[in-house]
Parts: sequence; C-alpha cells; structure tokens
Amino acid sequence: MLLVNIGCGNVYHLNWINLDLVSSSPNVIAWDFRHGIPYDSNTFNVCYSSHLIEHFTQNEAKKLLTECLRVLRPSGIIRLAVPDLEAIARNYLLALERSLSGNIEAQADYEWMMLELFDQMVREFDGGEMGKYLSRSDLLNREFILSRIGYEAEQFWEKQREHLSGKPNLIKKLSSKKFGWLVQKLRIVIAKFLVLLIAGKESAKAFEIGLFRNSGEIHQWMYDRFSLAILLEECGFVNIRVCQAHESRIPDFNSYGLDVIDGKVRKPDSLFIEACKP
Repeated sequence: MLLVNIGCGNVYHLNWINLDLVSSSPNVIAWDFRHGIPYDSNTFNVCYSSHLIEHFTQNEAKKLLTECLRVLRPSGIIRLAVPDLEAIARNYLLALERSLSGNIEAQADYEWMMLELFDQMVREFDGGEMGKYLSRSDLLNREFILSRIGYEAEQFWEKQREHLSGKPNLIKKLSSKKFGWLVQKLRIVIAKFLVLLIAGKESAKAFEIGLFRNSGEIHQWMYDRFSLAILLEECGFVNIRVCQAHESRIPDFNSYGLDVIDGKVRKPDSLFIEACKP
C-alpha cells in the first residue's frame, strides 16, 4: 500500500512518502504544491494532509485537492484535517456569553478564541498575537488552550523553556539548515536593504510584511464540515464522511501517530474528514 503525506511538517511516518514546502528531514521531500503533486496518476492508495489547505486560497486549495484525486488509485482514500471553523465559532460564542456574565476565566477564553478566529489571517509577523499570548507568564486558561490546540501549545512552551535556559545555539541552528535555505535568507536580507535604500522605510516595511504574508504562515481561508464536504465533492470525491481523530477507513491509521500521539489528539481544534476516489 502506497501512502503520501502532503504538507507533513515535522510530523511524519517512515512508511509514508512525506512532502512539504520546506524539508525538515532527509525523510521529507521538499516540494511546492502550487506546481501539483510530482507523481503519476493512480499512484497512491491513501493521501493525507493536516492543516495545509487553509494556507492556500480557495482556488489553490481546489487545484491541490484535484491533484490528490489524480494521484489516488480508484477507491483510494483522502484524509484531511483542518482548523474547524464551526468549533471555533461555537467556542467563541460560548466564551462571549460567559464573559458577559462576569466570569473572569471566561474572559481569558474569550480573548483566546478571538485570536483563533482572526490572528492567523491578519498577522504581519511570525507567531502573531497568538505567540505573544502564549508567552505570557500569567496565563489564566492554560488548560483551555491545551484543550484547543494541544501539541502546538506544548511545542511552543517547550521551545520557550529552551530559550530561557540558554540551550539554543545560533551556530548549531544555522548548521542544521540546508544551504538553499541560507541562500534564500541572504537574498531576502539584500532585497530588504535595496528596497529601503531606493524607496524608504515605509516601502521597506510594506515589502517585509508582504514577504511574510506570502511565506505560508497565514490562513487564506477557513472550513467547516459543510464547506469542506462541498469542496471535496466539487473536486470529484465520493463517500465523504466527517470523523473523529481516532476514526479512519485507512487500515492501521492510528499506528502512524499522525493525528493521535500517545493517546492524545495532536490538533484538537481540527475537523477531520475522509473521502474516496470513485
């Protein structure tokens, strides 16, 4: 059985072919998904993608899912995980009602849900206001945040602890990067300097924000169980089903540790959905 993980990040399994925009490991193939998927039609039994398509425009997401359909074999399964807009909206409204009643802890939850709704769509710098919020030493709703984003929060706080303990080493971090990454960073530094030199500070700032917003961190769209099912149907998929993190039609899916790790859902804020190629 051939399986492909589209946009794997640093969570992948060696039994899968793992693709991402930037390779985080020799086991991950670097690929720009705007150019399709670099495999022949009818190659894979399973295509999996977690928290990727929301970073594309609606048209780009549709093109990518059409590519997933192409590379899947007949009766092949696609599994998607995306931030669940419906759950975000419901939690926001619940936190709003509780905040209006004077509940102090609910006010912290309300602030967090506002960030979930908007921050990753409007932010202009790495991590955004969400990163600032997670860095607070006086968090009142740590458990609520864990219930919402789970593994992501744990990773953020672990990196924060490492930074405070002085563990990170700049030379070591740079040595772990590929040569192409270093060249690209150097090109950006030179480009920023030239824009500043030619067009001034405001243009240089606009250039910097534009580069960031096209870096892949921004959410270009959001989905719920209705809109994502319609999108999959428009791309040609059938037997579309919303499922839980631990449920799947993919044989032995939970053994790969992609959505559930050590019994915990990696991204609890997710909508999980599966569909088949006719």
